[in-house]
Amino acid sequence: MVKCVICKNKIEETFLNKIIGTYVNKKSVCRSCQTTYKIEELEEKTK
Repeated sequence: MVKCVICKNKIEETFLNKIIGTYVNKKSVCRSCQTTYKIEELEEKTK
């Protein structure tokens, strides 16, 4: 179970145990936060 570092929601996984989202600065970010924030904002929030 992985949680998003921005919104603290659980990130779902595929059947291969890969997250549906991405990693920014080695921290997990969910799909909804990816669409909401720009990459510069995500990098700033995950520091």
